[in-house]
Amino acid sequence: MEVHALDNYYLAITLLITIGFQLFFFSIAFTFKFDKLTDFAGGTNFAVLAIITLAFSGHHNARQIVASLFIMIWALRLSGFLLFRILKTGKDDRFDGTRDKFFRFLGFWVFQMIYPQHKFGTGRDIAGIILYAIGLITETVSDAQKYRFKSANPDKKAVCDVGFFYWTRHPNYFGEIIIQFAIYMIAVSPAADGYVRGQAFKALYATILGPFFLTVLLMFVSGLPLQERPGAKKRYENGLNWEGYSDYLNRTSILIPFPPQLYVRMPVILKRTIFLEFPMYVFDPAKHAEQPKPQEEPREEDV
Repeated sequence: MEVHALDNYYLAITLLITIGFQLFFFSIAFTFKFDKLTDFAGGTNFAVLAIITLAFSGHHNARQIVASLFIMIWALRLSGFLLFRILKTGKDDRFDGTRDKFFRFLGFWVFQMIYPQHKFGTGRDIAGIILYAIGLITETVSDAQKYRFKSANPDKKAVCDVGFFYWTRHPNYFGEIIIQFAIYMIAVSPAADGYVRGQAFKALYATILGPFFLTVLLMFVSGLPLQERPGAKKRYENGLNWEGYSDYLNRTSILIPFPPQLYVRMPVILKRTIFLEFPMYVFDPAKHAEQPKPQEEPREEDV
């Protein structure tokens, strides 16, 4: 039996559930200055909404089930890995200087709140499944590669350039973006093929806001801006193999996988445009360093 709550497309009920879900975990995180549930709450929120909307829909066709399962698998895998990682590391450096400030810390959680039957088997459906598989494999394998590299190289001077990280500095973000657009491709098929019209047609196409918003978050809010320039600045100022890391930055694409042998020779204008390495990510010691680079100890092979 189909259930409608507040509106026909479950927008209001999913918003209310998300607000309640995130505020519940925020209250725990802020009260106990506890980082371990932040990313877990963000990922599991997607899984909870997928389960609820699938249950409310009443009529379950193949496309609904596939799209919902893809979201659940992605969300539970990602949140499970992030929980495992934070349990090992103990804290999340992103929140240093923030977790004690109510409104700044709440701001992160507010962003997290809004992070957001015709025959199955069309060409768009198949393409969506293939892209989803590529994205899930890229994200899952790169997370495992980064974790194993850090475990095997506790020295913070080491530069992770193995596996997918040989081709891109952030393969996990690339995979996550691909996953979201793949799910959209599957979900939008009824509208694209003219099977649904009216408000349902508009609602399906409007869901493109989901993958676009996640991409914006990763590129301009909670992903690359917290990793790129701050990470390079930390290495430079603390003498953590800045020369080696600078060489890695120069030869490796920031997001889109690309052969490093070609990327290193690419004109800067192409890196800053087509390959999305915008100036806001770039660390320039002359402009951004707050203290001089310390003298690094020579490596054994240089002695």
